[in-house]
Amino acid sequence: MEKRIAEVKRKTKETNITVTLNVDGSGKVKIDTSIGILDHMLELFAFHGLFDLNILAKGDLKVDIHHTNEDVGIVLGEAFKKALGDKKGIRRFGSVSVPMEDVTANVAVDISGRGSFKLTQPTPLVTPLIKKEDHEKYDFGFAEHFFEAFAKHLGMNFNLIITNSPLTVVVDWHTVLEPVFKGLGIALDQATQIDPRRKGIPSTKGVID
Repeated sequence: MEKRIAEVKRKTKETNITVTLNVDGSGKVKIDTSIGILDHMLELFAFHGLFDLNILAKGDLKVDIHHTNEDVGIVLGEAFKKALGDKKGIRRFGSVSVPMEDVTANVAVDISGRGSFKLTQPTPLVTPLIKKEDHEKYDFGFAEHFFEAFAKHLGMNFNLIITNSPLTVVVDWHTVLEPVFKGLGIALDQATQIDPRRKGIPSTKGVID
């Protein structure tokens, strides 16, 4: 099997990002986006997905973290799409449920060529009572922007259901984000694995673009 590796660079007036990826890695990471909690979550994603992942990102953080956060998602999605090539032999689908304390992230992905992100919360999450400087102001809205960009540029359906106890009064965003990123890594690892029974592209159309 050919090595499924890619390097993608993106430079704009707002960000300068380089991503190198080995889909068939062992979870080795070197990540510096200057957004501490995003670095940590991407380390979890790569570790549990067994992807070798290097990310170096510089952005206009003096304005805010929005551009850097979203553009990292764009470049990471493009790196996976490039590394997977024509998608020949992949399992295509992956799903997993990952708990952390009383939060459970239910992740389902389909590398279909049609990028989308859908979040469902049966029990609405309560806004955490945290100081403004905590987590570089990184709340779940920023994570949604990241996931949307990642899914769109990879060409992946990413459906996420987050459940938590209705008795929960305050939710720490770290506790919510961690099982989501772990689950995304595991599900994407499943979806990108080669099925030895599959001789061609896993679509009745004969193409995933």
